[in-house]
Amino acid sequence: MTTELHGPLAAYAARLHATIGDRHHIASPFGAWLLLALAGTAATDQADRPAADALADALGTDLADAADIARALLDAPHPLVASATALWHRPGQGDGGRADWRAALPERTEVGALPDQAGLDAWAREHTLGRIETFPLTVGPDVVVALASALATRISWAAPFEVAEARALGAGSAWAGQLRRTLRSPGHGHRCAIASTPEAGDVIVHAASARAEDGAGLVVVSVAAAPQVPPADVLAAAYRISAGAADGAPPAGRRSLFDLPLGDGPLWTVREERVRTRARDGREERHTAVLPCWSARSEHDLTAPALGFPAASATLAAALALPVQDFEARQVAMARFGRYGFEAAAVTGMFGVTSLPPEGVARIAELRFGHPYAVVAVATDTRPDRSTGPWHGVPVFSAWVTEPEELPDADA
Repeated sequence: MTTELHGPLAAYAARLHATIGDRHHIASPFGAWLLLALAGTAATDQADRPAADALADALGTDLADAADIARALLDAPHPLVASATALWHRPGQGDGGRADWRAALPERTEVGALPDQAGLDAWAREHTLGRIETFPLTVGPDVVVALASALATRISWAAPFEVAEARALGAGSAWAGQLRRTLRSPGHGHRCAIASTPEAGDVIVHAASARAEDGAGLVVVSVAAAPQVPPADVLAAAYRISAGAADGAPPAGRRSLFDLPLGDGPLWTVREERVRTRARDGREERHTAVLPCWSARSEHDLTAPALGFPAASATLAAALALPVQDFEARQVAMARFGRYGFEAAAVTGMFGVTSLPPEGVARIAELRFGHPYAVVAVATDTRPDRSTGPWHGVPVFSAWVTEPEELPDADA
């Protein structure tokens, strides 16, 4: 599963982070990708082919494969990564879509009537461990369909960081003068390396793992390159290195410390000392890492065509037979990295909207059944192919009501 998803997700992350730019931020490319994959389950008709092709291009894989991956992940939740998805539509609209697509959604995807804003906010809080308090979009009367995903994690490191003075970040670091203390990797339990990458040249790598539950864990990989390397290239290198992080594999291109000159550089200091070692050749390599605590809270507009949401909106509109004329898509995310653990959450939302009718005058009647009246119960009998069966339209019960009763206290 990791091998199948990692490449497409790395490519999608490159596009998403490129639209955000180099400002301090946190995002969940996976949260956005997951929504596109769910929308892709609807793209089966030839009439949807242009949107389907654009959606597949954004996902970086075949729509059927993307849907399979989404189902496998959502229907078998990770113990350390809470996940949820939902598809909501305006009551009375969206019921004419294809039943086969609804059946193709992951079993855990919530499907139902579009909540009000308070309901959307409550959903965001519930599925992000309370870390995201409001839904990233504001619902209005023009919203006819909504698709949402939520991801959250809160972990403790298997081995907490030690504490160091901020000057350990190096004389060339502006942060060293802004901070008093920073984090230092412990003697055991974290992985550090220097690696050569095709995207960013030589980089430094730190990986910290969460306490695992039943074999399931989480590894947080930090990668830094020389200051002049563009952020997009560093992010690409980080995604490349993260591909093997779950298996504990050293990064491809790992460099031996004995191939590097002694002394200070912009990313590391290499020194040599005499030690007792069991290394076969008598040459032992040790790494430590110093990195700051950090936190971020970000909101991202996802409407750029390269991110796939225009195609997802068109696909949803066709699948649910909705009069969608425009769309909105946003993500809100947060993260905190500290001595004892890591937490992060993201909610991604997409609205399909329609044009509201022009203003006019409405007369509103309240109908009062205050004297004897008739009641007829009529059966319905519709089939999946839109045909009707023999019970359709049959009046099954009828009544004439002349003796009203008080509402029971239990129902009041």
